[in-house]
Amino acid sequence: MMTSKIIPVDPFDLVIFGITGDLARRKLIPVLYYRFIDGQIPKSSRIIGLARSAFSTQQFRNQAREALKQAVSEKHFDPALAKRFVSCLHYIKNDVNSDEDWGELQKMLKDSDNKVLAFYLSVAPVLFSPIVKQLGRLNLAKNSRLVVEKPFGHDLASARKLKSQIGAVYNEHAIYRIDHYLGKETVQNLMALRFANKLFEPLWNTNHVDHIQITAAETLGVEGRGEYYDNIGAMRDMVQNHLLQLLCLTAMEPPYKFDADAMRDEKLKVLRALQPLTGEEALRKTVRGQYLAAPGAPGYLEESHNKDSQTETFVALKAQINSWRWAGTPFYLRTGKRLRSQVAEIVITFRSTPHSIFGEIDTPIRPNALVIRLQPDEGLNLFIMTKDPGPGGFRLRETPLDMTFAGNSGDDWRPPDAYERLIMDIIRGNQTLFMRDDEVEAAWEWIDPIMMAWKNSGVPPESYDSYSSGPAGAVELIVRDNRRWRDIVA
Repeated sequence: MMTSKIIPVDPFDLVIFGITGDLARRKLIPVLYYRFIDGQIPKSSRIIGLARSAFSTQQFRNQAREALKQAVSEKHFDPALAKRFVSCLHYIKNDVNSDEDWGELQKMLKDSDNKVLAFYLSVAPVLFSPIVKQLGRLNLAKNSRLVVEKPFGHDLASARKLKSQIGAVYNEHAIYRIDHYLGKETVQNLMALRFANKLFEPLWNTNHVDHIQITAAETLGVEGRGEYYDNIGAMRDMVQNHLLQLLCLTAMEPPYKFDADAMRDEKLKVLRALQPLTGEEALRKTVRGQYLAAPGAPGYLEESHNKDSQTETFVALKAQINSWRWAGTPFYLRTGKRLRSQVAEIVITFRSTPHSIFGEIDTPIRPNALVIRLQPDEGLNLFIMTKDPGPGGFRLRETPLDMTFAGNSGDDWRPPDAYERLIMDIIRGNQTLFMRDDEVEAAWEWIDPIMMAWKNSGVPPESYDSYSSGPAGAVELIVRDNRRWRDIVA
């Protein structure tokens, strides 16, 4: 059995706004419990939750214990440890727009001897600015860290406005913009694969890579969030942050050291090197779709309660990077809801062999492919051609070299949730896995013209069947380049 060394953190106060929300219940409280049972949360640390509901701290602790029973596996849920963990939880009723509701938090933090103070905004973006203003007014922002969930704005103009509002109180080095994809184990291993091994670096360029696919597919629809999602869409929800960040990590140059600003400098260069997609070219190189109803599952128009909605639930696009390393190598990105399987992966397809020495054989020689799987079953697979064992002629077959983490880590290994790593990095003050403000702006600068082209065209999203691979246009997008998508299979 493999074990990982637990790196201790300083005692902390983590203040979570929106503690009664879905993210806190499903993710934040359970991952903090896992860090607690692994011995990483110091005894004096406090997790202070704020929301508008009129709960006592004891009532909140009882609810948190029930949330743990739902979210934590039976194997890892220990009633005694859960009781100790929830004793770290505190609750304060708070209306962020009311000056009178801040006194209790101010008093609680004033009496703290913990070294680290972090404010986590697990709330609607409209509340970011009011909360930050209150923290500044009460002098609570000083020497604290601010954690912000996406979306980081609605477009470039709103992102800049939000940057200005938060920047009036917090310096950039104290702001942690969370993209949970960057905390996934496989994303960490992408960096290890590229920068801790010599094997792939000579091949990691346009001379040897034919194309790269990045896919994030979901089986769920908008699930009761239709009215909210109708103002967002797949481009803002997934492409502007998650998929572009994965593209950056795949395409970036080696940083001079494993350091937050060094890493983010290289990611920024990738974003700025993206070939702009505007006007007709944006329409030619992008596809957007909207899922239809299926037996037992409503279509998007029903879920959004807007029969005229043109919000996309699927996006596929072809991106190109104008750099010496990647000029000529296309990056195909796609994401969608209500698709065939829940899959997130990066596929690096290498160029074909220039000549086959094997003559007439039944099995075609397929290009080698490196598949970096983020979900499910995080891991790496390198597909190579090998000889089919046994007599009866020389036959080739495609064989995966499997580097699935769970299979190589022992029966007791539990894949860590991305939020576990990210929250602990916040406490440590490590910003390597968090987006910097200029990255956010550069992403919007590339995305905005595409969305403007969609709007100006007046062409609605292409319909696609629920639980399919997406709209036909996405297939055409890649087929006209004589390539094909990797099947969406969990």
